[in-house]
Amino acid sequence: MHSNHLLLEEPIRMATILEPSKASFFPAMTKIVGTLGPRSRSVEIISACLKAGMSVARFDFSWGDADYHQETLENLRVAVKSSRKLCAIMLDTVGPELQVINRSEKDITLKADDNVILTPDRGQDATFEVLPINFSGLSKAVKPGDTIFLGQYLFTGSETTSVWLEVNEVKGDDVICAVKNSTTLSGSLFTLHASQVKIDLPTLSDMDKQVMT
Repeated sequence: MHSNHLLLEEPIRMATILEPSKASFFPAMTKIVGTLGPRSRSVEIISACLKAGMSVARFDFSWGDADYHQETLENLRVAVKSSRKLCAIMLDTVGPELQVINRSEKDITLKADDNVILTPDRGQDATFEVLPINFSGLSKAVKPGDTIFLGQYLFTGSETTSVWLEVNEVKGDDVICAVKNSTTLSGSLFTLHASQVKIDLPTLSDMDKQVMT
């Protein structure tokens, strides 16, 4: 009886998975993606990553300016040339992103059952009562009863860095929301996501287009 199993040239054991494959063995089909961040952008570290098997370098444009990433790219080019290892480049662009702007960077504590106003008036300071946002069209996109998530991650019920808001009223450009869970927001920018609401923003932002060209 003929077997339908693929017979490999040599057995694969757990002890050999982390060892480099022999030249006569199957070529690697898996691509390893490595993000080049503050601790992994020097020529030395990138070269070590390439020798360890990194085949795609990811650039995360959610932070850092164009000059910063250009310098990292130049380091990658030097590392590729010196190590003689080919490496593709992945650009992870931000895209359209709604954000709350906290210029003071002070912690903001929101308590369940309180109300908070989302406003496009960036001249106001972010507090537990008013949160300025970077988009003037939110009031035209949402209606009472809609859900808004705000913070570092989308809300699942267990986060301590995110808040679930429910739209109570739209008043001019302002959106008045009920706070559904208590939390403390930290940092200068908080991501805002309106659940199942179409937001009139372009797929690619001006920053996205700049880094892609």
